[in-house]
Amino acid sequence: MRDFALETYLSKWEFTARHHLTASDMESMSLSQLLTLAEPADRKAFDKLWLGYSETYGLPDLRREIAATYETANPEDILCFAGAEEGIYAAMRVLLDDHAHAIVVVPNYQAAETIPLSICAVTGVALDPRDGWSLDVDQVRAAIRPNTRLISINFPNNPTGAVLARDRFESLVALCRLHGIYLFSDEVYRGIERDADRRLPQAADLYERALSLGVMSKAYGLPGLRIGWIMTKDHAILQRMERYKHYLSICNAGPSEWLALIALKARQRILHHNRTRVAANLALLDRFFADYPHLFEWQPGEGGCVAYPRYTGPGTADQFCEDLVVDAGVLLLPPKVYHSELLATPRDRFRIGFGRANLDAGLSAFRAYLARHRLS
Repeated sequence: MRDFALETYLSKWEFTARHHLTASDMESMSLSQLLTLAEPADRKAFDKLWLGYSETYGLPDLRREIAATYETANPEDILCFAGAEEGIYAAMRVLLDDHAHAIVVVPNYQAAETIPLSICAVTGVALDPRDGWSLDVDQVRAAIRPNTRLISINFPNNPTGAVLARDRFESLVALCRLHGIYLFSDEVYRGIERDADRRLPQAADLYERALSLGVMSKAYGLPGLRIGWIMTKDHAILQRMERYKHYLSICNAGPSEWLALIALKARQRILHHNRTRVAANLALLDRFFADYPHLFEWQPGEGGCVAYPRYTGPGTADQFCEDLVVDAGVLLLPPKVYHSELLATPRDRFRIGFGRANLDAGLSAFRAYLARHRLS
């Protein structure tokens, strides 16, 4: 597989840039802050935790709490992973083989296409910027082959923030059911949509061959826990992924499982707080981009904490992002990170994040850079 461009770029800059303006997660909390949210019994259990191996499927109490975040799930429908990435990898390795065909939306989180491409034939279907980065279900239908085994989607989308309209989502589910195709649905930003009425159902609640991917990293802002999961009613696939996990992490870290349980029990407070931060940070970005209409086209999506603005200034967007981080310590993700092997991707768009604290300081450094280089 080719290098993971996003992670390679972040490995260079994420912890050295002074202003991380492209983070894809919400602001994290400290261990002590999280423990203040714990019920007394859970705090006691965490303090007395035995540091041995844990169950491959995940802590039973954690799986029960994860199941409660769905409409129809039971704990036996849940398999926990060491973050979302392990879940993506295991699912693709189990669902696909060299006789299969997969369909993937573009732009995407690179693992969603690179892992399938290492296994089988893959077709990309482009999200349309002229239609709010929505997905044309007719294009998906046209891409289906007799051996299509999987369709992979991500809404709210990374990097665009797009939320698929409910009727299109239901049409996609119906299409998968008609052809018996698995639907892999990356739902890691669910819960921080700007409009709760736009929030989609979770795919595995609607369709027996859907796999819903969740994680503590993005909407909850707890990537350090490294706890993700897949919910599916297809227990044969779930068991095959569990067997595959034996070759990967084997099991999750016990302390992380208990901390994830504490956070999920407090999920309404955490998600409300994070939606409030997103709204405040979006207001800052709206004002910032309104001051530079000659340099940027700004239209955030309806969900998540990332957006995909268009750079319209001098030079290339790649060079602009490189110069900005070197000169001003302001980190954005350049277009080259979102290169796809399936379809052409925009060469004039970059990813910006607005889930973290101290966005105003980063934007001040951004403004100073633009003024210093006479771009304002």
